[in-house]
Amino acid sequence: MINLSQTAANEIRRLKSNQQPNILFRLAVKAGGCYDWFYDMSFDETVEISDRVFDLNGIQVVVDAESLDYVNGLAVDYSEDLIGGGFRFHNPQAIATCGCGNSFSITAPNAID
Repeated sequence: MINLSQTAANEIRRLKSNQQPNILFRLAVKAGGCYDWFYDMSFDETVEISDRVFDLNGIQVVVDAESLDYVNGLAVDYSEDLIGGGFRFHNPQAIATCGCGNSFSITAPNAID
């Protein structure tokens, strides 16, 4: 369902090392950004009953039920360039993406409130 590159997993591990032990990495899709939706990444201590947990390259990735349809097939990578590093997203469902790559438009069966 989601592809997390080894480079992205390594960066998440690095970021997690500054957090509390057993902290979880949460990936969500929220309304807003340059287009209709944007990817939101955070650390969380809890898993809700409706959440789905994926083990991707040794990282537990938590996705809320409302975001699942929007991340199906999503590939997450991390790369560095002259202006710094950042996560890169490739969503085969996106019909348009912002230049930053974090905001996108999609035609999905369900809407996120």
